[in-house]
Amino acid sequence: MTIVDCSNDLDAAIGQARHAVADGGLVVLPTDTVYGVGANAFSPRAVDKLLTAKGRGRDKPSPVLVASPEDAAKLTTSIPEAARALMDEFWPGALTIILPARQEIGWDLGETGGTVALRMPDNPIALALLQQAGPMAVSSANLTAQHPAATAQQARDQLGDKVAVYLDGGKCGGGEPSTIVIVGEKLEIVRHGAIADSDIARFGTLAG
Repeated sequence: MTIVDCSNDLDAAIGQARHAVADGGLVVLPTDTVYGVGANAFSPRAVDKLLTAKGRGRDKPSPVLVASPEDAAKLTTSIPEAARALMDEFWPGALTIILPARQEIGWDLGETGGTVALRMPDNPIALALLQQAGPMAVSSANLTAQHPAATAQQARDQLGDKVAVYLDGGKCGGGEPSTIVIVGEKLEIVRHGAIADSDIARFGTLAG
């Protein structure tokens, strides 16, 4: 288990984290909301390790963070016009969009019902890692039912040596989690978060 100060040598820090992800290990990384704990999204064993570390069941699958909308397009069967407009407006940022997943990828994120929750975080450290490691299954870096971590140390206090590398990027400036939206015929907000409902409603009719 290693804590790496990203302010000293970001390239070296990202390199350590990338190798840990490639080896099937867990990495804690800063995002624009809170610290997250992530794993290779395409390794069922690594994703299971992530869920186990958090004490989380398969009924609560992790979102997948991507480095760009183009990366997101490779993971879903389609991006409706409303979803594309939301990405253009709020990515990178605190918006998670649930879309149909490409089943031929052969991944196993948990009980997703054939969908994938995608987000592009607005944090240079997270984006640098995603650009090198590829899409990652990422959940908040805390034990289930505990407070999300705003610092790498808070994440370490909860997850300890279950994580191979902690990327310390200082205190996260967020606080509220991302807003989660299902894009279908209507826009269904399944978690209210950092982006206001009224802002989401500008891009389609809200369900309910």
